[in-house]
Amino acid sequence: MPSHTKSGNGSLAIVGLGPGLREYITPRALKVIAGADYVIGNALYLDPLEPLLSGKTVIRSSMGKEVERAQQAIDLASSHTVAIVSGGDAGVYGMASIVLEVLEHSGADIDVEVIPGITAANAAASRIGSPLSGDFAVISLSDLLTPLEVIEQRLDAVFSVGIPVVLYNPKSRGRPHNFTLAIAHARKYLGAETPIAVVRNALRDGEEVIVTTLAGAEKVEKDVDMHATVIIGGKESRIWRMGEDVKGIITPRGYHHKYVY
Repeated sequence: MPSHTKSGNGSLAIVGLGPGLREYITPRALKVIAGADYVIGNALYLDPLEPLLSGKTVIRSSMGKEVERAQQAIDLASSHTVAIVSGGDAGVYGMASIVLEVLEHSGADIDVEVIPGITAANAAASRIGSPLSGDFAVISLSDLLTPLEVIEQRLDAVFSVGIPVVLYNPKSRGRPHNFTLAIAHARKYLGAETPIAVVRNALRDGEEVIVTTLAGAEKVEKDVDMHATVIIGGKESRIWRMGEDVKGIITPRGYHHKYVY
């Protein structure tokens, strides 16, 4: 067991930035970043914060350096006010887990705050209506940290119960077939008219939204990449239309079973 060493006057905030645009970052997150001595994170997430970073020590890191980034933040937080930033929500496929694991292992006694942010699932869902009105699941298709066979077991489990499923990290150059694999698992349990949405750069510059069905999944595969979040509807989900225009997806919560409207 590591021994605990009491920290000085430092503190550590693990900050979720949401999609990245300032208007979607919470006031608490902005306040903490403004008050930090050090701000640490991936350059992609730090760039939108540039107006807040004057006078601070900014440490830019790259993908794949999460453990080193976490350790550096903890070391600095023993005597400084440190904010380590993460896209989306820091606790959902973000930096919170690794930072807290490294902190726990180190035995250091540091004040820590995890500050929530808008997740990619929330951001994407907001652009297509109400696809996640009730129970839903989020599955990452990245097999960098999770074996592919485990991902496939999880896909079968969530698709089999008929709830909407959000796919993170749906396709990359290193895993070009994982989106197609997920669609194959969905088709084992869901009908051809099940709605699908591909939302690229949700609530960011360059946003694109495509709504189709499980039957048309191959037609949108070219639009799926690491900037996309994919939402596959559940058994009750349907295309949302206004007149002849497709607007998005609705997954009813069940009000129609109790009320007339």
